[in-house]
Order: sequence, then structure tokens, then C-alpha cells
Amino acid sequence: MFWKKKQYTYELDDDIPLLTPVERLSFIVFDTETTGFQITSKDRLLEIGAVFVNHLEVTDISFQTYINPQRDIPDLIKELTGITEEKVKDAPVALEGIQSFFLYVEKNRCCALVAHCLAFDLQVIERELKLSGFGCCKPKSLDTMDLLQILGLFKQGKDLEAYAVDFGIPVHGRHTALGDAVTTAHLLCELLKRVKRRYKTWGELLFALESRKRASGMF
Repeated sequence: MFWKKKQYTYELDDDIPLLTPVERLSFIVFDTETTGFQITSKDRLLEIGAVFVNHLEVTDISFQTYINPQRDIPDLIKELTGITEEKVKDAPVALEGIQSFFLYVEKNRCCALVAHCLAFDLQVIERELKLSGFGCCKPKSLDTMDLLQILGLFKQGKDLEAYAVDFGIPVHGRHTALGDAVTTAHLLCELLKRVKRRYKTWGELLFALESRKRASGMF
């Protein structure tokens, strides 16, 4: 959840019973693109993309918006993402784009937000909200990297594209927010199909993820 004194907020579906089978869950998978990796200081949000996953199927219910970062875009980032000043000159500023994303989340209720290397994307949004005077409380979320960990499939140094290749998943628009979100969504479905053989319900999966974090000292 995110809020300011005006109490602008969004809600995930917190009423999901813990006994809900994993294959009956819904998620919103999202990704961000930025002007660089120094997101706690000078770099800014450039794009948000997301897609709705329902019952282990990637739907065509998607979201995408460019963001005007109100600064120059480095040449390396232009080459990597294809995002230029021309593309973002009439785009919303970060707060407006994030609010649009929240409306998409509200409309498509899910039990958790999902990303690959989730901490980076959450930190980007948290930073932009802070610049606009908003406070932030992390939403219920899930990282595909954690699923790889509990399945014993995590490999140091592998990126999203490498995992997609491992699982025979087509790479959709690499280094675009929507493309990477769609690729991550397909990876999520493949991982959950394996996870549910061991952890059959939402509650069992949450417990497994929390246990892994405790064991690694993340709590």
C-alpha cells in the first residue's frame, strides 16, 4: 500500500483463503524501466508495464505507460530500451503514471504483485513516490527469484532471458517494461506449475517463501 495525507491508496485481494489451491490464484506481474541503476539518487522511472495472470495462464489484460523522467535519457539506455526523449515528451510524470498503474491493480484484483528481481522495481516506485511526498508500505508481493530458490533452480549470474531460455519461454520485447513483464509472467506460470507439486495451497506457498527468507537472514 502507498499513501499520503490524502489517503490515496490501492488494495490487493486480501480475502484469498490460505487453503486456495495455487492453480486458482491470480497475480499482477510488473516491470519497470529507468534512466539507469542509481535509483536512490539521480536516475528516474521511464516506463511501467504489467500483465494479469489468472489460474496459471497469462491473459491479454495488460498495462503499459511511458513516464517523462524530467531529465535526459543516457544514450546507453536509449539503445537498451528504445526509449527516447521524443517517446516520453508527452508522457505522464512519475506520480501520474504510478497512479494509473494503481488503478489497473485495483481493477484486476490479485493476491500479490510479482516481478523478477522484485526489490529493484519496488524501490523505483518507492523512490518516485517519496519525491512526490508520498509514504510507502510494501504491498504483498512475490519474486520469481524466490520461487527459483525454493525449487533449487536459482543460478548466480543468470538473468531473466537466460531463465526464459531454460524453460523454453519466448522472450517478449527484452528491456521493455511490458515485454519483460510478459516474459516474467510466463516464467511465473512455469515455476508455479512445479511449485504446486510440493506446496499445494496459497498458505503453504507463503510459508515456504517466508521460511526461505528467514533461513537466509532476510527477516
